[in-house]
This record gives sequence, C-alpha cells and structure tokens, in this order.
Amino acid sequence: MAEQELAFLATNDLCAITRGRAMPLAQLDPATGCGWVPANLGVGAFGTIVEGSPFDATGDLRLIPDQRSTARIDGIPGRPPLTVMLADITHNDGGEWECCPRTFLRHAIRDLEQEAGLQVLGAFEHEFMLASAGPPEPPMSLQAMLRAEPLGTELVGILANAGLQPENWLAEYGAHQCEITIAATDALTAADRAVLLRDIVRNLAHAHGQRATFAPLLEPEAVGNGVHVHFSLRDSSGRPVTYDGARPGRLSAAAGAFAAGIVRHAPALLAFTAASEVSYLRLAPHRWSATHAFLGRHNRESMLRLCPTIDLAGREPAGQLNLEFRAGDATGNPWLVMGLLIRAGLEGIRTKLEAPALIEGPIEEVGEEEQRRAGIIRLPGTLTDALAALEADRVVSGWFAPDLLTVYRALKRDELRRLAELDDAAKCLRYADVY
Repeated sequence: MAEQELAFLATNDLCAITRGRAMPLAQLDPATGCGWVPANLGVGAFGTIVEGSPFDATGDLRLIPDQRSTARIDGIPGRPPLTVMLADITHNDGGEWECCPRTFLRHAIRDLEQEAGLQVLGAFEHEFMLASAGPPEPPMSLQAMLRAEPLGTELVGILANAGLQPENWLAEYGAHQCEITIAATDALTAADRAVLLRDIVRNLAHAHGQRATFAPLLEPEAVGNGVHVHFSLRDSSGRPVTYDGARPGRLSAAAGAFAAGIVRHAPALLAFTAASEVSYLRLAPHRWSATHAFLGRHNRESMLRLCPTIDLAGREPAGQLNLEFRAGDATGNPWLVMGLLIRAGLEGIRTKLEAPALIEGPIEEVGEEEQRRAGIIRLPGTLTDALAALEADRVVSGWFAPDLLTVYRALKRDELRRLAELDDAAKCLRYADVY
C-alpha cells in the first residue's frame, strides 16, 4: 500500500519543544487547521502538565498554519517525507490567543515597524552535540567533520531542500560538537527556521543511530551549546541602517539605542533566553559565554557582540554589520527569544537610550568603577535569579499576557522542584534527554 504523506501542524511551546498534530496532507485545510487545547501550554519539559497552570481541562483552540512557513522535510534515511507547517494558536473563531508564542513575535515585529519604521534581519546560530562513547576528533578539524559523515552532507541537503538556506556546517570546539548556521532573513522566518532546524537535526541523527542534543551542557565542566542570535536593522524599504561610519563602533543611533535596550533589560530577558537551570552553569567566566550585560567588539564573552565586517572583494560594511546576542541556548523558544530582543530594542529606541559603552577587552580587565560608569551589570547566576529579575522588571513582564507569565513561572518552578535533589551532572543529563 502506498504511503499517504502527512502534514504536521506545529507550535513551539514555552519549553521550546515542538508539539502539534498530524493529518493526511491531502485533507489539510489551512484556513481551519486543527484543534488544540489551552492546557497543552502547561506541559513541562519533563512531560507532565504542571501544577499552577491557569489552564485546566476546559477550553478549545485552533492551530492555524501559516503557509509561508511550510517546509517539506525529505531525505532522512528510512523516514517518509513530512510537510511541517508552523501555526499560530487562535480561538475557534480565528481570533488571536494572547498566549501564543508565535503571535508574541508577530506583534513585536509589527510594533517595531509601526513605531520606528524598522525591520529586523536575523538568523539563529546553533551548536549541538552528537552523543558518542568514542574519543573526540581534533576540534574544528576536517577529520572531525569527515567522521560525522554522511550526516553533515545529508543535513545541509535536507535543510536546503526544505528552504532553510544553510550556510555553514562545521565541527566545533567541544567533544563531538557541531555547528550549523543558516542565512539571515526576516525575524519571523528566522525564528521559524530555528524551530524546524532543531527537530530536523535530531531526527536525522536518530535515523543514523545517533543522538543529537542541543542541551546547554552534557557535563558540568564540558564545553556548552549556545544558540546565538544575529540581527541587524533595515528600514521599511529594506535598506540597511545598522551602520554609521561616523559613530563609535560604526553603530547608527537607532542601532545603538536598540542595543542599549537589550543591555538594560538583559537580566529579565535571560529568564526566557537561558531557560533551564543548567543554562547558568554555561553562562560562567572563561567559557566563551556571557556573564555580564555589555556590548563588546569582536568579544565572544560579551552578551551582545558587535560582529566584524570584511573589506574583501569590494564588500561594503553597511550591509554586513550586525549584532550577536550570545546569552541564549536551545531551552529558549525561538519566537519568544526573537520577540524579546525586538521588544527590548524598541524600548531602547522609544526611550532614546544612548548606545552602550563599547568594551574592547575581557570583562575581567574592566575595573568595578569603570563598569559602574558604563552601566555594566552582572547577569543572573541562576534560573531562580533570572525569574526574580523578570518579576522585578515591570517593562519586560508587561509585554506578556498575564496567563502566559503565570504558566511560564509554573513550568519553571516545576523544573526546579524536579531537579532539586540532583547534583549538577545529573541535571545536565536530564536536560540532555529532553533537548
């Protein structure tokens, strides 16, 4: 009997897990989608509906697919092709549901364009580990890349055929660590691609008898996996407006204010961008991650990095200059992460913040007095601290529907409770199984 191809209507939940429902592709009506349940938003990372969620057994919603997000995933060995469509969660009459993570991002994009006449061009850069008992190959080596074959070549082909525009595939610094980058695009599509990429990688690795995990850490002292968000600003006509050669760091006034908003609200943002307890083991000194909220030039331990441009072959810097947010990992929902960066940046523009001080060297070389003058603050050291910062920052918490914040806090309290008796190594393993 011939296989009937399926379509999967998907949302990405508050624990950054893609959930949804499948149906025969031929029977899909994109105008009506499929049913969904409010209580699904209260399913925790470890698979149960958490206590304290505002959603109970009552209520019904719809998953309405955005046909622009359609990706046909084909070429995974032994797996049939699957059409995935990312969806907005709506009420049964099509009205927006205020707790939908994808709608949160769409509204942030809308407000940035309406208030500031700006758009974000962005991309998510992912690191992950291929779990293996064998000895690691030399970091960043051709040997390491070849040992991962045919997975790498297949992955690049699958992503390209699905429309995700892969750019770079490489063996990274950590043991059995890989990195995949995809081309920059509009903010919504960039976040959609991040959602899809993670499950494509996991599925392909599984088909090869391997396990891929995007968890922040596999072991407390190991190299960690980050998710870095690159972004730049465009005006309503698509013209790059991040660059101004006459200003410090060549950062335009609008881009400087945008960056300043992110730096100012960073402690609260981390509750969503570094959303697990073990995320904060990775966000530690000398781990090529972020410990303080500041803007750095070419510095891979800055929370917000001003990325380099090239002058080769007549390339102009205006279209290249971008910022990289480095205090995130795959426990964060890509729609919420991108939406929060846009909201914080818009807040910086709205309140006319000056660009952050540009830190040239390691943060350890910046004295306490200079840090104070530059407005540099220590980022939260635990998930509990980040959640407290979210509670204290009325601006950031005000961007969310009350029920969304309530269920999010319940989800994180549940995680903390379940992990309370475990040591750090066991916590890393629990998250590695999920992500």
